[in-house]
Amino acid sequence: MVLRVLAAAGLAVDAVVHAQLAPGYQAAAPGGFGEGNLFLAEAAAAAVVGLYVLVRGSRPAWVLALLSAAGGLAALLLYRYIEIPAFGPFPSMYEPVWFFEKTLTALAQAAVILLAAAALVLHRRTSIARLLSASARTARENK
Repeated sequence: MVLRVLAAAGLAVDAVVHAQLAPGYQAAAPGGFGEGNLFLAEAAAAAVVGLYVLVRGSRPAWVLALLSAAGGLAALLLYRYIEIPAFGPFPSMYEPVWFFEKTLTALAQAAVILLAAAALVLHRRTSIARLLSASARTARENK
């Protein structure tokens, strides 16, 4: 349960920061797709996945948490260090600076990645232990 609460908290930080920053980034493209809309999509995804992890804590929930956090962190680092021009509906989002909110989000996403990976390893071990226990019980019953 601790892993679930910590991961949900990390995803909540991700969601709140993206939701708060979205209007400022959308101002750069008020009539278009804009980075602000991408931030709102990230905020919504992080919020939904965070609730899913908190409520269920199942293997699919952890996989989604891992994918959401890893995708967000990958995009953050990519657009921090590499200047990718606008393509299709996506604007150029190059921003070669670190500031408090960006750092906070990066740390929260990295923490969620580690927590989700740990949870998936623990789920795997628990599943294997249950399988071995059931197999041993069946073998004893068949003697």
